[in-house]
Amino acid sequence: MWRYPVRSMLWKAKVFRGASCIANAIKSRFAGSCCGASGKKWIRPSGFDSGLKTFNSLTKQKEPLVLAREGVATWYSCGPTVYDHAHLGHACSYVRFDIIQRILSRWFGITVIHAMVITDIDDKIIKRSWEENVSPAVIAAMYEDEFKRDMLSLKVIPPAVYLRVTENVHHIVTFIERIIENGHAYATKEGDVYFDIQSIGDRYGKFVGAVNAQGEPGSANKRDSRDFALWKQSKPKEPYWESPWGRGRPGWHIECSAIASLVFGSQLDIHSGGIDLAFPHHENEVAQSEAYHQCDQWANYFLHSGHLHLKDSAEKMSKSLKNYVTIKDFLQSYSANEFRMFCLLSNYRSAINYSESSMSEAQTSLRTISTFIHDAQAYMKGHLQCSPVQEALLWERLAETKSSVAKALAEDFNTPHAISAVMNLVYHANCQLQPVSKSSGAPRSPAVFAAMISYIGDVLDMFGIDQLPSKEADVVSHYGRLEGVVEQLARFRSEVRAFALTRSTAGSPNKPEIHPERIPLLKACDTLRNDLAPLGVLIKDRGATSTWEITQGKQSEKGQRVQDKDEETSS
Repeated sequence: MWRYPVRSMLWKAKVFRGASCIANAIKSRFAGSCCGASGKKWIRPSGFDSGLKTFNSLTKQKEPLVLAREGVATWYSCGPTVYDHAHLGHACSYVRFDIIQRILSRWFGITVIHAMVITDIDDKIIKRSWEENVSPAVIAAMYEDEFKRDMLSLKVIPPAVYLRVTENVHHIVTFIERIIENGHAYATKEGDVYFDIQSIGDRYGKFVGAVNAQGEPGSANKRDSRDFALWKQSKPKEPYWESPWGRGRPGWHIECSAIASLVFGSQLDIHSGGIDLAFPHHENEVAQSEAYHQCDQWANYFLHSGHLHLKDSAEKMSKSLKNYVTIKDFLQSYSANEFRMFCLLSNYRSAINYSESSMSEAQTSLRTISTFIHDAQAYMKGHLQCSPVQEALLWERLAETKSSVAKALAEDFNTPHAISAVMNLVYHANCQLQPVSKSSGAPRSPAVFAAMISYIGDVLDMFGIDQLPSKEADVVSHYGRLEGVVEQLARFRSEVRAFALTRSTAGSPNKPEIHPERIPLLKACDTLRNDLAPLGVLIKDRGATSTWEITQGKQSEKGQRVQDKDEETSS
């Protein structure tokens, strides 16, 4: 618990919460009994019991899923570091969690509010930019666009909001300042800022193996080898941002804590990511966030997905090991439906082997379901003659399947059991669809097959699998590229417009005015905005910043009037 043992301190903390003098008092007590084993003990959230259970990495066991708000789940996930192509290892994790979010929303009626951070500044991005002789922003934008197109090709529902690190550095700086004020971070003379592990006693180590794990490399002035960077001094030729500690950029772990807190505040229902992120990334996120918010438990549930392995390989699929298959290459041979079935056939927490045989199993399952639906529809139309159907038995099997699937999904999203139940229903239905050469003339029973087809279709749709081939991937690809072009155009326009709006105090310090020679730039920005509107690209200037969206068809007269008003305001 984040408490002071002295009654006077409790009173002061209540009156002056967040003051630096009290923060120092907190720090002095962190090594004491108030931060013993209880600091690592999971606290069951108060709120609304969803009736589901999920495996929580914080407790290493299944726990009831209790949400802060009834019917709503806040969910944060670590997005990609965009310096290279996304591969099947990434796809496996994102598809598995997409399936869980679909189960929550479409099966159990829980609204999932999902936020994801795109790491668009990082050592790897900078290194890649040097290799390609382009700016880090170009590298990040290119691979971010490709990542989003890959996810849409795999039918992953986009989060409610994507947030980029580079667009939130000012929030991250403020976040770090508060952690320092609370007594849990320190700056070095070189201009780096580190989290002070010792300041939180043995609250550190919520995930297995964290306490004895090696720390990150860094300054010789670190107080503890486990201390990790919140702010890194910029090196020559690296991008940088201004801060109270000098020019630099955020550390890796702080970006998630700061931006997740920006969206969800001091309480988060679910945090997800690959199992390799549990330590040190998620461990450090928890330490930072609880130190910032001064709370006992920041994220209530951590869900971790297992690694994807190539056949006969003990190592996970990763870029650093050069043992990966890109999503784009994979989709040349297999479909998104087949990959989703491949993911459904294993528990999201387990490691999964990718091979031709495992993909063949997924293909066979889909083909079996598709064949049944085709035969059942033929029977319903009278095109398939069969022996008298045991209708009562099939209705009973359908009811059992519904119960089994619901139970499996409520028990840690057990998709292998759910798929097994569906396949068992298909087997029993196929046993009744044995063709005969001549009809017996007995009454037919098509209704039960219609019910089965409808139910199976609902289950597959929930999992993101459709049974109708389409050109969706091509449409997604073209739209994704258009979004990337518009994003770059809008960003360039915003930079030009910000430069044009800079005011001069040369004439009158009390009434700064726009530089006269920059007015043509401002008018050009307005003209570009107005010319793009009829083409379906709507840019809205909001003070010094701008937003954009791709609309359908030509802009309405009302929309044009809004643009005209914006132009008058900006000019």
